[in-house]
Amino acid sequence: MKAGEFPEGSYTLRAKIDMASPNIVMRDPAMYRILYKEHWRTGNKWCIYPMYDFAHPIGDALEGISHSLCSLEYEIHRPLYDWVVEKSAHMLPARPRQIEFARLNMTRTVMSKRKLRALVEGGYVRGWDDPRMPTLSALRRRGYTAAAIRDFISRIGLSKADSVVDTAVLEACVRQDLDANAARGSAVLKPIKVVLTNWPEGEKRELVVENHPKKPEMGTHTVTLSREIWIDAEDFMEVPANKFQRMYPGFEVRLKGACIVKCEGCTKDENGNVTEIQCTVDFDSFAGCEGSGRKIKGKVLHWVNAEDAVPFEARLYEPLLPAEDAEIEEEAAEEAAAADEMESVEDGAEETDALTRKDYDFLKKISPNTLTILRGYAEPAIRDCEVGTSFQFVRVGYFCKDPDSTSELPVFNRTVELNGLKL
Repeated sequence: MKAGEFPEGSYTLRAKIDMASPNIVMRDPAMYRILYKEHWRTGNKWCIYPMYDFAHPIGDALEGISHSLCSLEYEIHRPLYDWVVEKSAHMLPARPRQIEFARLNMTRTVMSKRKLRALVEGGYVRGWDDPRMPTLSALRRRGYTAAAIRDFISRIGLSKADSVVDTAVLEACVRQDLDANAARGSAVLKPIKVVLTNWPEGEKRELVVENHPKKPEMGTHTVTLSREIWIDAEDFMEVPANKFQRMYPGFEVRLKGACIVKCEGCTKDENGNVTEIQCTVDFDSFAGCEGSGRKIKGKVLHWVNAEDAVPFEARLYEPLLPAEDAEIEEEAAEEAAAADEMESVEDGAEETDALTRKDYDFLKKISPNTLTILRGYAEPAIRDCEVGTSFQFVRVGYFCKDPDSTSELPVFNRTVELNGLKL
């Protein structure tokens, strides 16, 4: 077999252990098979490759693994794992143990490597680190912190029974961590311009803003207010809905960290779309002025100064699967995808890697709109921060700077929205 004398699939090397064993795995398990494929590391040096059940315990022992944690479908394979370790003990540096637990299944996504590979190769996502993927590299890119992931694992615990964990629990863990540690900043995702009509031309006012309302030790930074600003288009209605307390003609709102403004009207284009809002400023409502404590019914709105605003790209991600698709969740919990795990230790050498019809059927259920890209404006502080830096964009959500960022256009991935499950 090793010399390449036989065609692929014609022979296998088996270990005849106990043909009367009630555990079929312990009868005559295959250890090596012939496979004429170029390996990514060894090239064409080998034409035989070990089967997973044989390579798994030996690889663990050589790497000094003490406890090999596996999912429940490996339970029937544990006697063979122990048998290989025992028979090879005289030439192995360690004697690892195999312990099985239920795999982590989460709503609105899948954990099967085969299905994730189908997403990557089918172009449904941009790679294994695409923020929609449930991989560690993807979670890191999206802004999920190590502390949040550890907290999530600690909360759900380990189990011997298959179950499905609501993705909202993971989101709540990262939301709690970022609430405590992420600096605050202002960004507008759907900008609409506001002109302060009674603001003197060319005048600027610097305002000191806290980096974190509950952590004064995180310091402050300065923002500028001038005649033109950006607010979010969703914070304005020409004809307000019932109980709408944001900006509309004749109504007062407070600009966060600044002053009270009153909407006087708006300008529309030929299609009836609002292109500009006119407001007047109550100069006595600035901090330290006589009217700074005046109470109004309007909400506090976030804003960005138009003169020095930084354009940026916001990527808003949604789960891969629709919320109502319980079938996928049940499949993830029940089938455990044994074939997904029973691959060769030498990745890329096993034919069972091929995608199945079931994998492609799953792709039909992927949500069509899992990524929304918006172009907005943010305060200058975000321009020079390092990739991976997380911010809470006030009233918008938690965002993390993406490696795709350039000096001309920073890119931020939404990690999680502000509102959600409370732990």
